Amino acid sequence: MLLSKTWELYESDKKIEGFSPQTLKAYKLQSKLLIQYFNDVNIELLTTDRLKEYLAKSSEHLKPSSLAHRIRFIKSVFRWSHEEGHIPKNPAAKIKEPKQGKRIPKFLTEREIEHLREACITPMEKALFEFMFSTGCRIGEIVSLDKNCINWSNRSAIVLGKGVKERRSTLIYGVKYGSSDT
Repeated sequence: MLLSKTWELYESDKKIEGFSPQTLKAYKLQSKLLIQYFNDVNIELLTTDRLKEYLAKSSEHLKPSSLAHRIRFIKSVFRWSHEEGHIPKNPAAKIKEPKQGKRIPKFLTEREIEHLREACITPMEKALFEFMFSTGCRIGEIVSLDKNCINWSNRSAIVLGKGVKERRSTLIYGVKYGSSDT
């Protein structure tokens, strides 16, 4: 089976499994790069050595985290292809991700928070900023928030996080820097 056909079947299967559109979009780019490099060959012709060669050549200008993402995609597609019976052996099984250093989380200073707060013009922008800031919710979590998931009495909400995992996020009262006009 050609790489392009493998990708189509893989993508369909992962949509059914509930992969996020962002993940599928990122994987689609990785599939295009893989297909371009190997000229859309039959997936059975790809060996561990050929995949390692591709990763070595394509990683010259990549950060370790980007290379790790590429490797996760390749491992996922080939594991799926093997499990589905499209290939007799998984050539990506022994490929390892590069070691990555621990990143220290970045956070905003009080002054940066105030600048963002002041940049909010409409009441909706102000409310969204305060909700995001006080709960620690990601933008994507707020966008997909259903108003029925908000518990007004205890000032909390059930949000769908990464991997469609539910978690309770509580509005922190009293955490206010600067003006109180929101």
